[in-house]
Amino acid sequence: MKLASLKGGRDGQLVIVNTNLTKMTSAQGIASTMQYALDNWDSVSEQLAHRFAQLENGEIDGEAFVQEDCHSPLPRAFQWADGSAYVNHVELVRKARNAEMPASFWTDPLMYQGGSDSFLGPRDNIVMPQDDGFGIDFEAEIAVVTGDVPMGVGAEEALDYIRLIMIVNDVSLRGLIPGELAKGFGFFQSKPSSAFSPVCVTPEMLGDAWQGGKLQLPLVSHLNGEVFGQPDAGIDMTFHFGQLIAHAAKTRPLAAGTIIGSGTVSNKLDGGPGKPVKDGGVGYSCIAEIRMIETIQNGQPTTPFMKFGDSVAIEMFDSQGQSIFGQIAQQVVKQ
Repeated sequence: MKLASLKGGRDGQLVIVNTNLTKMTSAQGIASTMQYALDNWDSVSEQLAHRFAQLENGEIDGEAFVQEDCHSPLPRAFQWADGSAYVNHVELVRKARNAEMPASFWTDPLMYQGGSDSFLGPRDNIVMPQDDGFGIDFEAEIAVVTGDVPMGVGAEEALDYIRLIMIVNDVSLRGLIPGELAKGFGFFQSKPSSAFSPVCVTPEMLGDAWQGGKLQLPLVSHLNGEVFGQPDAGIDMTFHFGQLIAHAAKTRPLAAGTIIGSGTVSNKLDGGPGKPVKDGGVGYSCIAEIRMIETIQNGQPTTPFMKFGDSVAIEMFDSQGQSIFGQIAQQVVKQ
């Protein structure tokens, strides 16, 4: 089934959305919010799935689904932890600054704990006090939402705790990252509010595209209306979502509604860095990656970070060309 949260109230209003994202029906009487559904998944998921089936087969007329009316599926969450499962991306970052990458990065996932109290809606502007020096960037990623996960869960068992899947724009301020990391205490100011897709889906809705804790489909990004990237999220993913969840739950349980991100989706090309789409490659899921490649190849980057007025759109399509999660579409504007 597919679920969304309409704007209204601090935690939104839960609705059930049909497969082709044209109609919706209220989840009232079953679960008023996404968090309530996740907290009570064992008792409400079958009811939600039944109402979804009724909407699909026309037993419920429903009403028009408008993506612009959506908040992120979880307008706020108890936890948002973002990994870096595409180690190719990390390798490029370090290579661009002539830093060796520890061998452990291939066996032990990187992960940071982000702010989860003020997510952006999928069509909300990215509001910034300034664009000069901040290095405003988008990061197109996959994310999963878990149920209650026990401490010490194994990587394969962890896959059973995935309730929902969505896509995300993990907004990053590249100009602020070096100074924060130099302090040795991680990201904070450099990771402002993220935005998630209008719709999240249960794993079974993805069919064969969901295999082994990986989503085997291209994630398409447009920057200012032009295709910027379309890497396959199932390729070059060093750590699957079960491994990421197990990493997060190594020393503590995870509460229902925890969001785990994949990190920037990144594909290699013939064993080396990727190429822009216009040059026959699959492009990139963030501006920083093409800037790294420009630095490696030419000694300096030439692609600018986002400025006021720039826009980004992120979307994923099934094998029939149908949008799965709806579209994240945002513009950078001045505060």
